[in-house]
Amino acid sequence: MSGLPTEPYKGTRDFYPEDMRVRNYIFGKWLNVVRRFGYEAYDAPLLEPVDIYEAKSGQELVSEQTYQFTDRGDRKVAIRPELTPSVSRMVARRRQELPYPTRWYNIGQFMRYERPQRGREREFWQLNVDIFGTDDIRAEAEIINLGSAILAEFGATPDMYTIRVNNRKVINSMMANFLELDAIQAQLMTKLFDRKGKISNESFRDQAIEIFGPQRARQGLRKISQLLAAKSMADLPEVIRDSQAVKDVQKLFTLLEKAGIRNAVFDITLMRGLDYYTGTVFEFFDNHPENRRALFGGGRYDGLVGVFGVEPISAVGIAPGYTMTELFLQVHNLIPKLSSTTDLYVAILPGVESEIDELVAGLRKEGVNVEVDFTKRKIDKQLKTALKKGIRYMLFVGEDEIKDKQYTLKDLRENQEEKVSLERIVSTVKDHRKNAHGQDEDLFVVEVVD
Repeated sequence: MSGLPTEPYKGTRDFYPEDMRVRNYIFGKWLNVVRRFGYEAYDAPLLEPVDIYEAKSGQELVSEQTYQFTDRGDRKVAIRPELTPSVSRMVARRRQELPYPTRWYNIGQFMRYERPQRGREREFWQLNVDIFGTDDIRAEAEIINLGSAILAEFGATPDMYTIRVNNRKVINSMMANFLELDAIQAQLMTKLFDRKGKISNESFRDQAIEIFGPQRARQGLRKISQLLAAKSMADLPEVIRDSQAVKDVQKLFTLLEKAGIRNAVFDITLMRGLDYYTGTVFEFFDNHPENRRALFGGGRYDGLVGVFGVEPISAVGIAPGYTMTELFLQVHNLIPKLSSTTDLYVAILPGVESEIDELVAGLRKEGVNVEVDFTKRKIDKQLKTALKKGIRYMLFVGEDEIKDKQYTLKDLRENQEEKVSLERIVSTVKDHRKNAHGQDEDLFVVEVVD
């Protein structure tokens, strides 16, 4: 018998409870860090006018990757492919009212029509963290420090990843003053550099020749080789090295070193594809041999708020994605064993069905997460269900337990049981939960199995 397909839409995924434990674990770690750095939560609509992406996000994102449609009011609308234009719109809307520097974060859901592949999906979740209202280079240092703190929160060490840093002003100087390209050529070359790690050396060379033109190709390729050979800012050609933008990057590295971050490197080839970046750009790059790729990145975008008809505001942000974070944790074996957020599985023995409701209500009132098995199955089958669900404690309630108000509490992980009072059940479960989480129960908290 044929029926509707059970597979989700291409490029999306189902999150079963065991998958949600991992997702909530990652979201919870993100929240720990952004709150520690003093950021506040915000949210924006899932739908936005296409115009806000056409203004600065880049033609490829708008024309090839955005899910868009015309609504019944004849308005062109898009499912958000990113959040930076939305948060910039929100800041522009209350530009005169907000306290600056403004520090905001969001964990949101997005869609892009891309080719699904390892580490990339059409539907994805992303942490967006932004500072508005300061052009101080310390804002970039804080954001990069926050990115490092996020990875450290999962147990990652600095040798597992590299932070690659560049500056759009350095790129502009490189294109105009060293490679001597006009505006159109510079735009094409920037996009080519941005794709360098995704295409062959031969393809890169052929496309570079086409951009330079036959008369300047040989000299242009020689200059590109000189750039690629630069291992540090000191190795850059003088016309680039003496710019204020390079001095800004040097100051940023000094600040990062003072913060204890020593795995940051200057990378002249780092472009970051979105058109709204105006200054510092950076990427966190996985060093694992099975996953050598960019994890997440960000940068400075001082002009985006201005496209909404107000005075521009300086801004810098970072955006770790869930899928790449999960992949990073998998290849580095950093995802712990996670159990259910249900604290207690209540197995009902025959003859006490009418008394169980009051007991369970009391436990829930005290903040215990309780699941009740009212199927009247044999105890061994109820036990198997609790084990399969990954629930830590099981409570057996029979006539003797109801009469004596002493209940059999079994620790399924340690395979130990004891007779305890209702108060002892509550304290045992809460103490274990607090020790496992390091805090009282909160949004996105899941239990890490010892």
